[in-house]
Amino acid sequence: MKKRQKWLALLLTAVMTVSTGAAAPAYAQSKSAGDTPLVVGYSPFNSKFSPFFAETAYDREAELMTQTTLLNSDRVGAIIYKGIEGETINYNGTDYTYYGPADCEVTENEDGTVYYDFTLRDDIVFSDGEPMTIDDVIFNMYVLCDPTYDGSATLFSQPIEGLEEYRSGMDTLFNLLVAAGEDNTDFSLWTEDQQSAFWTDLNTAAEAFAQEIVDYCKGAGYNEADDTVAACAANWGFDLPAEATAMDFWNTMVEAYEGDISTLVSTESAGSSLADLMEDYDAYTVGIETGDSASSISGIQKLDDNKLRVVATQVDATMIYQLTFEIAPLHYYGDPSLFDYENDSFGFVKGDLSGIRAKTTRPLGAGPYKFVKYENGVINYEANENYFLGEPKTRYLNFREVQDTDKLNNVITGTIDITDPSFSSDTVDAVEQANGGELDGDVITTSTVDNLGYGYIGINSHNVCVGGDPSSDASKCLRRAFATIFSVYRDVAIDSYYGERASVINYPISNTSWAAPQPTDDDYEIAFSTDVDGNPIYTSDMSADDRYVAAKEAALGFFEAAGYTVEDGKVTEAPDGAKLEYEVQIPGDGTGDHPSFMILTLAKEALAGLGINLIVTDLTNSSDLWTGLEAHQVDMWCAAWQATVDPDMYQVYYSDIANGGAEPGGSAYHYQIEDEELDEMILEARMSTDQEFRKAMYKACLDIIIDWACEIPVYQRQNAIIFSTERVNIDTVTPDITTFYNWYAEIENIEMN
Repeated sequence: MKKRQKWLALLLTAVMTVSTGAAAPAYAQSKSAGDTPLVVGYSPFNSKFSPFFAETAYDREAELMTQTTLLNSDRVGAIIYKGIEGETINYNGTDYTYYGPADCEVTENEDGTVYYDFTLRDDIVFSDGEPMTIDDVIFNMYVLCDPTYDGSATLFSQPIEGLEEYRSGMDTLFNLLVAAGEDNTDFSLWTEDQQSAFWTDLNTAAEAFAQEIVDYCKGAGYNEADDTVAACAANWGFDLPAEATAMDFWNTMVEAYEGDISTLVSTESAGSSLADLMEDYDAYTVGIETGDSASSISGIQKLDDNKLRVVATQVDATMIYQLTFEIAPLHYYGDPSLFDYENDSFGFVKGDLSGIRAKTTRPLGAGPYKFVKYENGVINYEANENYFLGEPKTRYLNFREVQDTDKLNNVITGTIDITDPSFSSDTVDAVEQANGGELDGDVITTSTVDNLGYGYIGINSHNVCVGGDPSSDASKCLRRAFATIFSVYRDVAIDSYYGERASVINYPISNTSWAAPQPTDDDYEIAFSTDVDGNPIYTSDMSADDRYVAAKEAALGFFEAAGYTVEDGKVTEAPDGAKLEYEVQIPGDGTGDHPSFMILTLAKEALAGLGINLIVTDLTNSSDLWTGLEAHQVDMWCAAWQATVDPDMYQVYYSDIANGGAEPGGSAYHYQIEDEELDEMILEARMSTDQEFRKAMYKACLDIIIDWACEIPVYQRQNAIIFSTERVNIDTVTPDITTFYNWYAEIENIEMN
């Protein structure tokens, strides 16, 4: 569950950047040349190479090599609506033509409904030669909308007509067994043997789940003096008797969550989900009918073998991006004998995705490459001679696992041909040294783009507040005191770490987004640059040192407004619920290797001068940070958000998710912002396709987020893809790579030297 939340934001980014090249609109039967493989270096895979169940960004890109998406995008992330004949769009002075498997016409009706009318090309076949039809598209939609679907895609959250009626009246066997309890005697929906086996499996996993939290606390050094289960549970926020066991810990958590195990696990996990820990979890993912349910989704309407209408009940600006899903083959992932559109059968038994799950490690589709095998850390592919944009020029493709620290050297030594090293100053120096002083040379060619995301410092509003009220003015002043100190050191820290390869940002949104405020806007402000009275802290003629002094004075004013006792320029006593000591965690590998580490170092010294002890914890394992965040155990932290093509803020800031609600989403509960006005504006912005209106709404949302002072925007960095100039024919690499148009967008054209 944690992994799905962590990587959800990557899903749309990956889907929107594959197979959108400027290639011939019909088959180009060029023969792949040579047997020299193109080798791409990746961080380790989780081997979930499924268009339905891939979780990590690396697994997603691995399976995307084998797939084709229903809709594609151009170099600025705009949807291509006329993929069959192609759309020609100018970018950076060059006209590029983009093709895709389908056309889409969107019609907003007077009654508020929206039609998405798709026409699919009639000449596409999958890599095994089987034709692609609209039945394949419908099959994919029903998998993604199934009541038991638990992958990363969120098509089921869209306002498709009849979707709610289709998903109602069914629940998973897992949820029903949990709700019935271990002492249940009603076996009308399952057998007594099933129930007995389930609870044996669940209790074993539950004990392991609780023990993992205990082990995490011990490993993190939270309870050096007392490492009992009770002490660790107390650190996790649960009171237990001194002799408590791990199972007692689990039962206490279940009671606290009123039996809602799903929310418990997703919130309290120290790394594993029950799916990871149960021996036979998949057996309990099957759906069980519990009441009335529609047999089909009325808003998914087959018009003929190559035409489909999707009906939405309302305008939702994000829906078009949800319709960029991959068209995985019905005949491989499903059962063609079970597809009968007229009789409400869609390629599998509703509520039973076991057949789809069984193909998770071996993808098949209509993409540029065919999956061959994955072993010893290497994925082997072979060119798909049936690819509708033309058979790839390079016959063999390998995705090879490599540690981040070794990526650059592996390109220099010839082990890999393409990879994405961290683009730090050390990396730049090494590339320039290999090339004789340039980023592009005879050894390495470098492509840089702005990262679709940004770095930030986060503050948990519940952990850093006054009087137990995170939304009070006093609490906001407390957090603003820290934000003022952090923000003043951003320029020097980011320049030191990245140089020209990153810039400081002032709003919590990626600069790659059309919704990002620009310095030329009338209401643009430098983040946290006003004092408690709303007056500017800085003047244009201030030196850096003068700014640091001014920031400390302003922070002291915020501490005092928060209720701290101030004497002789220092705080001496904290108000109720607040502290004189707070911790900030940063995943710097224990060596301070993080762009925000200098910010924390300088802030620690500045805050010490104000009477506040800032504990800087440099984590050697970044997963510890995510574990602590999801357990609400972290006061402040340094991390980065991965954004999506659309600037929709629902996943990150909508408070239902922040409070652990059942809606799908990302990691908003890290901040625990609860703001009704913010919620309303996020939803209102979703219900419009007017970009200017949405931009104004998002600017208002960003101002509220800044007011809560739970997120300090820090930097917008560049990403780098490096190519071996010696082994890759650079003239054949995707031209004008952008944030939204990756190096592999036209992978079928890449040739080896």
